[in-house]
Amino acid sequence: MSEVKYFFLNGQKFSVKNDLTILDIIKYFNFNTSLLVLEYNNLICNKKNWENTFIQNNDKIEIVTIVGGG
Repeated sequence: MSEVKYFFLNGQKFSVKNDLTILDIIKYFNFNTSLLVLEYNNLICNKKNWENTFIQNNDKIEIVTIVGGG
């Protein structure tokens, strides 16, 4: 049985039992991948690393979406 891991997304605490990547989380919460900036443990995380970066216990993820307007 997998160990429960906790992570924070935009300040809200979540728990998971499965190994998840940052990309899995982005897809699960239905973020538009072309319109966001992602901070992973206080560092900007490049889009090319999303599918290879697995969530660890107590990770902090901040997602900022870019909104156009006029």
